[in-house]
Amino acid sequence: MQQRYLGKSGLTVSALGLGCMGLSYGYGPATDTTQAIELIRAAVAQGVTLFDTAEVYGPYLNEEVVGQALKPYRQQVVIATKFGITINEKKQLILNSRPEQIRLAVEGSLRRLQTDVIDLLYQHRVDPEVPIEEVAGTVKDLITAGKVRYFGLSEAGAETIRRAHAVQPLAALQSEYSMWWREPEEKIMPVLQELGIGLVAFSPLGKGFLTGSINTATVFSDNDFRRQVPRFAPEALAANQSLTELLKQLAGKHQATSAQIALAWLLAQQPWIVPIPGTTKLQRLHENLAAATIRLSATDIAEINQALDKVQVMGERYPAALQARVGR
Repeated sequence: MQQRYLGKSGLTVSALGLGCMGLSYGYGPATDTTQAIELIRAAVAQGVTLFDTAEVYGPYLNEEVVGQALKPYRQQVVIATKFGITINEKKQLILNSRPEQIRLAVEGSLRRLQTDVIDLLYQHRVDPEVPIEEVAGTVKDLITAGKVRYFGLSEAGAETIRRAHAVQPLAALQSEYSMWWREPEEKIMPVLQELGIGLVAFSPLGKGFLTGSINTATVFSDNDFRRQVPRFAPEALAANQSLTELLKQLAGKHQATSAQIALAWLLAQQPWIVPIPGTTKLQRLHENLAAATIRLSATDIAEINQALDKVQVMGERYPAALQARVGR
């Protein structure tokens, strides 16, 4: 597995990481712990060094599984986790990045991950009630204390990125980025390039859609997040099939799968982009990681981008309440 630097931070990770959320949260029932550990360790065996989790996934269960799985390999891997979203007694997601909550969250994450340091700590979502300088300053103190190595933000806006970076340099911004969500190209990626910050791309396969395995006949379980996402409504899925058809054509040309082309396209955008596809299946893990061996030429990328520009994607990527929390 090739290695990449996350911007100018000095943090080196595998070109493809593993997003672990779906093993415990968001896409139906949690995966059996033994199976989840097997999958994470299979990723390690194939050269993956970046593993992404968060305290709110589960909640808490995902960090425990990741910590247990990676304990024997702790010195070989980079563990990224997040603070800033708590769950109240009504099971509502609440933004909370007050300094005391950040410190409390870090202590909990260290315990569940069975480690003495968090390699990459993200603010999960920007909290409008707490100045980003205060958040960055708190993380800076945690870095000085040796409990955190690197700082990151998730789904933050360009100005927030600049303000946070001025207090404590950011190693990475985590944001959704894929063939069907290219908004970061407009305002975010130029700032990352300027400041030397890496981009960790979550949902690089469009929450499964870009694999070609989801269509209008797909039924999502009650606890599958996609049930409430406008982009996965039946009418949107029908309209968006043109994108999966395009991917099938490209995959055939390159003797690859749709998922592999979607990931290879991301890897070709910038050398400081690291996608973190998630999966619960070993065969999908192997398929995704093989994307790192696909080389798309500049001509290939230009042709793909021209084709993508003609595709009109229908539907918002988040329900209105969640969309209001991103890009701040």
